[in-house]
Amino acid sequence: MSPLITALCTVLSARQVIHDELRRLAYGTDASFYRLTPEVIALVENEDEVRAVLATAHAHQRPVTIRAAGTSLSGQAVTDGVLVLIGEGFATCEIATDAASVHLGPGMIGGEVNFRLAPLGRKIGPDPASINACKIGGIAANNASGMCCGTAQNSYRTLLGLRVVLADGSVLDTLDAASVAAFKASHAALLSALQQMGEHTRLDTALAERIRHKYQIKNTTGYSLNALVDFEDPIDILSHLMIGSEGTLGFISRISLQTVAEDPFKASALVFFPTIASACEAVIRLKPQPVAAVELLDRPALRSVEAKPGLPPVLKTLGPDAAALLIEVRAQTASALQVKMDAVLAALQGIATVEAPAFSTDSATCEMYWKVRKGTFPSVGAMRKAGTTVIIEDVAFPVASLAAATLDLQALFQKHAYTEAIIFGHALEGNLHFVFTQDFGDAAEVQRYARFMDDVCELVVKKYDGSLKAEHGTGRNMAPFVELEWGKQATDLMRRIKALFDPSGLLNPGVILNDDAEAHLKNLKPMPAAEAIVDRCIECGFCEPLCPSHRLTLSPRQRIVSWRELSRREAAHEDPGQVATDFAYFGLDTCAGCGLCSTGCPVGIDTGELTRLLRGRGLGTVSQQIGKLSGEHFGKVATLSRTAISAGHMASKVVGGKVLNKLSGGAWKKSMPQAGRAPQTRTGTGDPVVYFPTCGARIFGGNTPDEAGLADVVIELLIRAGFDPRLPEGYDKLCCGLMLASKGMAEEADAMADALTSAILAVADNGAGGLYPVVMDASSCSARMQKLLAARVPVLDFHEFAADALLPRLAHRLHKKPGPIALHINCSARRTGTQDKLRQLVSACAEQVVEPAGVTCCGFAGDRGFVVPELNVHALRKIHAELPANCCEGVSTNRTCEIGLTEETGRPYHSVAYLLEECSREEDLPTC
Repeated sequence: MSPLITALCTVLSARQVIHDELRRLAYGTDASFYRLTPEVIALVENEDEVRAVLATAHAHQRPVTIRAAGTSLSGQAVTDGVLVLIGEGFATCEIATDAASVHLGPGMIGGEVNFRLAPLGRKIGPDPASINACKIGGIAANNASGMCCGTAQNSYRTLLGLRVVLADGSVLDTLDAASVAAFKASHAALLSALQQMGEHTRLDTALAERIRHKYQIKNTTGYSLNALVDFEDPIDILSHLMIGSEGTLGFISRISLQTVAEDPFKASALVFFPTIASACEAVIRLKPQPVAAVELLDRPALRSVEAKPGLPPVLKTLGPDAAALLIEVRAQTASALQVKMDAVLAALQGIATVEAPAFSTDSATCEMYWKVRKGTFPSVGAMRKAGTTVIIEDVAFPVASLAAATLDLQALFQKHAYTEAIIFGHALEGNLHFVFTQDFGDAAEVQRYARFMDDVCELVVKKYDGSLKAEHGTGRNMAPFVELEWGKQATDLMRRIKALFDPSGLLNPGVILNDDAEAHLKNLKPMPAAEAIVDRCIECGFCEPLCPSHRLTLSPRQRIVSWRELSRREAAHEDPGQVATDFAYFGLDTCAGCGLCSTGCPVGIDTGELTRLLRGRGLGTVSQQIGKLSGEHFGKVATLSRTAISAGHMASKVVGGKVLNKLSGGAWKKSMPQAGRAPQTRTGTGDPVVYFPTCGARIFGGNTPDEAGLADVVIELLIRAGFDPRLPEGYDKLCCGLMLASKGMAEEADAMADALTSAILAVADNGAGGLYPVVMDASSCSARMQKLLAARVPVLDFHEFAADALLPRLAHRLHKKPGPIALHINCSARRTGTQDKLRQLVSACAEQVVEPAGVTCCGFAGDRGFVVPELNVHALRKIHAELPANCCEGVSTNRTCEIGLTEETGRPYHSVAYLLEECSREEDLPTC
């Protein structure tokens, strides 16, 4: 190990110092098109650890970059020095009693903060498109804004105070009088310099006016010089300079923000215009109106999404010069909303439109409108050629120049042959994003990009005096152009600020200020083709908060980054080295394959598909033969499994559940359910319905010896509700094949699914050319068969059928159960979009439902919870703090998920069928 790594290991635990090649590569990647591989990664959980890392890096004169989520687009979150990842110790959220303010750790995800504020009718001001993935630290450090934020509600404008760790390890809490007093004593020279800098700037009328002018539109180019003219107190100047400083001046360890109202009533209008000019004329008229958002889309942006289902047909008929505005208004009441809609429509009168403007308050319609806007960036990313990078740039113009500037940008696209480029943006602020694809693997292509960027800078700065970076931060991408935009006097101010805070120049060097005129053309990220199913990945990181293995091993983004590197090495005939060895565990063994990543991915990539593909390639002949035999003789496999569970319980009685758990490496669960039993054969006299008891329900029985198995409970409910359950012939020998599919044995899994399909179709045939509905009792199995049988017979997961068919028939006898019931919505229910059906069902049965925040996939993933139990433990690490002490049971819709949840929480989890059965009995219910 290097002296630096050795030194870090003396101040942090071994787990917190990461220096293997695989994770340095994978963890060191951000959403930008730059690639620097850190020398070492330090995972920190508190301020003391941050200070220790800073001191160690300073002693070894190594640069330090402190990163939150890594969704930044301009290269500000990569380094070849020490990369500091902030851990969950910084994920703190304290909401004021009146919810008018919130005190946040930098590790909190922005969307999670809004989730907590929503019941109080509030939210944070910044609303970047990445809010469900990016973290508060990054939002503040980049002064991120968004579609509705504008310039009035960003971090700078809503800042109440912050706590910051400076380069020398000192800590300042601007909301703590004692901390401020101590800092004034210890850092008098720094504060005096800031005070004098502010005074001189304000006295320089031309400079002060220049700074104020630059912030009339969105601007994140360079440091927040407006702090020098907006404030006189050096503490205020310091705190506001930290906003947008991109980790180059210090580390924000806590921030306090004013919250803003989250209006409950909303309406949207998607208005089409024959030309950009007419659309921008409308923007100017809308600027003084009570609008929450006005999004501009040019014709290529609209064309990129016009084929998507559910979008307005008029999209395909628009002329080549057309444009659209997506307008949203919000209010506290329906009547106030109507007033705002009327005002906007009145303002648009007399402007040429393709169709008469009209607002909709229907949530589905509004969601469809926003799909137009949100689908543009991913559409370009999805259609790009393998091996190329999708780039999203971010500029701002005076609103009065928006039409001309948009046309000039379009002309630059044609000049430099970026024919696929699209433009969209936050029109009220003159903020335009343009998206195009770029090949950085070809020197000539890099030079084309350089010429294009030179022309863009000339256009934005020289012709329109706009912002080269409006909301994405300066980063490495625009650092060489800061002086072009601001001029030498203002840029020299920035250089003085950097030198005051970071005299050694070790905090994120090369970001915001960079004297290398070609820095934006160096360290470009390679994007080699790897696998067709993931080549569209833009490495944005939106998938990471949903992934159960993120921060245990790898996230979906990091798996793709790793496999791209291994594919590159293979193509170049390079030795894959230890990266390939480590990838087996970090990349494959600990991937749940749950597919939740696809629900957050802008281009819908399911990295679980890559995992299954690679697992399949890695299987030997023996494994394939075992898989084939398992499929052909599944009845015997199920019997052997039940026998093993019974034997395990016998052993547990002798040595104890904890000892057996330890001896088995976590495979045996202390709360392992009983072995399953064949369900009692019963028939009803009502409407026929096909019920297939999944293998999980057959292999595993109840949580206790006297508890009924899931299949018996489902059959009882179907009969109780007036249905006649019919089981497929030979059901105990059948399986959907998911267990083999997850291991990459696609052919063997499909053979099992085909056998089940034949049995289901046979029993579902009603003899009159129709089919009875089919119900299954495990969400993951139901999702697989729904996909395979979609065109032949409807397959419903139990909770879907129960919500739609059982509740109406059992409503007259339902008794709500007291005491909070924990609800776990597993990954399959989320992916199929049936979670609201599940919530409806549980709410009908329980007086209080607890849905733990921050818990997505439980990580049990079929047999993963037995094979790599640490995945299940890690995935459920946040559930303990979310469950109240008086919550003594939970429900879900997958048997293995319930095993893992029971093990981790110490509370019995069952299928939601148990809850419905109990609440629909005629006798009184017992208390919890």
